[in-house]
Amino acid sequence: MSIRSSGRRTGAGAAALAIGASVLLVPTAAGTTRAEPLPPRPASAVDASLLHRAGTHVRARQGAPALPDDVSALSWLVADAGTGAVLAAHDAHRRLPPASTLKTLFALTALPHLPGSGRHTVTEAELDEVPEGSSTVGLSADHTYRVADLWRGVFLSSGNDAVHVLAAMNGGWDVTSAQMQAKARALGARDTTVVSPDGFDADGQASSAYDLAVFGRTGLADPAFAEYAATADARFPGGTNTDGSPTWTYGIENTNRLVTGQDGMGRYPGIIGVKNGYTSQAGFTLIAAARRDGRTLLATVMNPQWGGANAVYEEARSLLDWGFAASGRVDPVGSLDPPAPPAAPPAAPRSVAARAVTTGRLDVGTPMVYGLSVAFLAAVAVLTGAGVLRRRRDVP
Repeated sequence: MSIRSSGRRTGAGAAALAIGASVLLVPTAAGTTRAEPLPPRPASAVDASLLHRAGTHVRARQGAPALPDDVSALSWLVADAGTGAVLAAHDAHRRLPPASTLKTLFALTALPHLPGSGRHTVTEAELDEVPEGSSTVGLSADHTYRVADLWRGVFLSSGNDAVHVLAAMNGGWDVTSAQMQAKARALGARDTTVVSPDGFDADGQASSAYDLAVFGRTGLADPAFAEYAATADARFPGGTNTDGSPTWTYGIENTNRLVTGQDGMGRYPGIIGVKNGYTSQAGFTLIAAARRDGRTLLATVMNPQWGGANAVYEEARSLLDWGFAASGRVDPVGSLDPPAPPAAPPAAPRSVAARAVTTGRLDVGTPMVYGLSVAFLAAVAVLTGAGVLRRRRDVP
């Protein structure tokens, strides 16, 4: 008896081998990861470039009040501190000397590292670099002060001596300058160049009405910053014990006249700070914030071109009045929010990524190993079956 192998069986074996080979070469569908495309980012209703254009910008609706016509500042801005919406602005990104309004950025940078509960003994070296003719709170070497008193010296008296001491505690003048620069960039404040952390005139030092508004808004979100900025007056230690407690005190007063109401200005209704400044190069500068009916507005004013020492406060008052009156009647012309970070690129498929980092090797994951095993076993079975048939064919 002889058994003959049919051609159909030989063809089936060849087909099985072909299938096995194809499985060996092509990964299984389960072993391939496909990245879904990211959804498109919603388009902003605000033209981010508008505030970079020269001139005055406002998008008034019907019935909106007219902008005040008594504002002579080289640069100014009015914004909603809650939403970050810029309601109106003039040359908002013009780079100008900021004077002591830059101390707001100093506080944003150093205050988290130097809480008011600490104490520090002032050294002569820390006071040596305080510029002649700059504002001071009256620190003395070899006296121990509570850090909270040093911060009150910064916010109320605009004390450059207090800034120098706190900067030394923070790692030094240059370290603090670099930290302030990095902080400004992180907040999206790209008009600011820090040379002297106290805001004193220095070559190249600059900021803008936009950046100062960003600093003021960020600071108000910190309860310690907000408390210092809103304080109208305080007692400052003239002499101290070793624990920083005063042996005698003298009065200091906030130099922001909208906060104190001094020099005929009158305290602005709802005022909550923030900081004023003056140098011969910068002229008068101011960040002012006020809250009414649950809404907080910021006005920044840089270098009024007419009027006396009160002009910066009068112009800020006019802009705040306009901002509250314009509530719900203007559309934003910009935003104080930092720009969104760029979207991450979609992840590459797993097999492609593996080939990119492993030259000359095939990415073999668990599903593919399983596919290879099945293909190998199928090929072995076919070859074994073919061998048995040949042996049986040769038996008489």
